[in-house]
Amino acid sequence: MSTAHPAVLHHQFDTLEQQKESATLGMWLFLVQEILFFGGLFMAYMLYRWRDPQAFAAGSHELDITLGLVNTVILIASSLTMAMAVHSAQTDKNKALVRYLVATGILGLAFLVIKYFEYSAKWEHHLVPGPNFHFPELAIDGRAEIFFSLYFAMTGMHALHMVVGLVLLGWLLVPAARGRFNSQYHNPIECFGLYWHFVDIVWIFLFPLLYLIGRHYHGAV
Repeated sequence: MSTAHPAVLHHQFDTLEQQKESATLGMWLFLVQEILFFGGLFMAYMLYRWRDPQAFAAGSHELDITLGLVNTVILIASSLTMAMAVHSAQTDKNKALVRYLVATGILGLAFLVIKYFEYSAKWEHHLVPGPNFHFPELAIDGRAEIFFSLYFAMTGMHALHMVVGLVLLGWLLVPAARGRFNSQYHNPIECFGLYWHFVDIVWIFLFPLLYLIGRHYHGAV
């Protein structure tokens, strides 16, 4: 007696449950190596900050804390809409799924737009590391450049992950709009949700490290 083979079940798996477990494990393994990648950047930042807290605090004062806070609120809101999207997929609420995915994408785009204006301001004030770098306090010009090198490396890689997330989100919207995801098959939404939450959590660590910690050390030594 043969059983029907679900269209969404790939040939290498016996059941949807096996397929789901494999995909989820794969996503977690991917996120572990992403943690290791960002962990190296965080370690470099903390080491250099420990060596020169005053220069890093002075560099931090050149960041727009208001824009950083707004972006933090935006990403927290996007985590909520993403969680609601996963819940909608699990409970066969397809229209709600599409709405929450769109809302998540809009919030992600808003984050990148604000980050663009932040980067533009740094360019206009010659705070982008390179031959044109110029820090207001000349005594720590070279030392502050290290701070901004790490700032652009860390926030730039985070922004790149946001761009990748938005591309994946757009890719998922098409089958979501066609009603492909339901309570029986929603693993792609869940796996993407894990990725999106990871990117949001990275920013939750970046914001205090770059914008908040040590600002009372302002001043050159």
